[in-house]
Amino acid sequence: MTIRKMHTKDCEGMILGHDLSTIAPREYQGPLFKKGHVICAEDIPYLQKIAKDRIYLVDLLPGQIHENDAITHIAQAVAGENVILTEPLKGRINIKAKIDGLLKVNRQAITAINTVENTVVSTRQDNIIVKRGELLAGIKVVPLVVDKTVVLSVENIADRYNGIISVKPLRNLKVGAIITGNEVYYGRLKDQYAPIFAEKVASYGATLMDISFQPDDRNRIRDAIMNYKKNGIDIIIATGGMSVDPEDVTPDAIRATGAQIITYGTPVLPGDMFMLAYHGDTVILGMPGCGMYAKTTIFDLVFPRLLAGEWLSKLDFASMGYGGLCLQCENCTYPVCPFGK
Repeated sequence: MTIRKMHTKDCEGMILGHDLSTIAPREYQGPLFKKGHVICAEDIPYLQKIAKDRIYLVDLLPGQIHENDAITHIAQAVAGENVILTEPLKGRINIKAKIDGLLKVNRQAITAINTVENTVVSTRQDNIIVKRGELLAGIKVVPLVVDKTVVLSVENIADRYNGIISVKPLRNLKVGAIITGNEVYYGRLKDQYAPIFAEKVASYGATLMDISFQPDDRNRIRDAIMNYKKNGIDIIIATGGMSVDPEDVTPDAIRATGAQIITYGTPVLPGDMFMLAYHGDTVILGMPGCGMYAKTTIFDLVFPRLLAGEWLSKLDFASMGYGGLCLQCENCTYPVCPFGK
């Protein structure tokens, strides 16, 4: 790359090799002329007025590529489904959400790409709910001009992955809840779980079809689960009775359905007594009592991923231990906090 400095008055007909920015206090900050603009006679007095007495023109050498072209190729390489790319501005392209949904970021791929010299791919965390138009990532290269091999290296890495940055839509699944416990079933205590749970499910765009109350009876809880499955409920959540106390029979009831148990217990607090099982295409959750008093729990880490169509494994839960400690802040700001990150 060579850079030529020319008097503005002599630049008519020249092509800008980079964005030419200006700042008007409290009014505007951004490109006055973009890369590739051909300077015409009418531009010269205005450029001189804003103190652009000299203009730097960039001449690319063979095998080099301008930053705007480089970041365009890099952004296209990492962009997956349901995202949009902005136009280059100040040497940066942003990736934004095209729809509401679950953000998916392949951390391994991002790490590999950022080992390529002069490449900058900065993202938000994986597995968080995002809204349409929200910023997901920023793409830059460090210098004004990079070698084409930089882009080729990034593209080669991206070819090994599928949709490095993408957004999965959340499905409006049918949910059935089973509130367990003799004290509620027999009217000794007023239930407080159902309204909290209904609000939580609705906040993620799912539909709560029914709430059933059952005593601490393994067979009755099992039958309630199977009845929901028979009636086409997508996600069945049995709440309460999840501890290891002899009277807590909900885990045994879930096992008695013949479902495949993925995990009973997680390295997430609150939510360590959580259970996930699959009965064919039906998801069964055993939700401990923490959901009744804690604003954010294991439920918030798992439920959106289920709505996005993901099937979780034991390894998925094991990885949740890192960042899985909720600090129970007085003013909860989840997901803008370390929990689940």
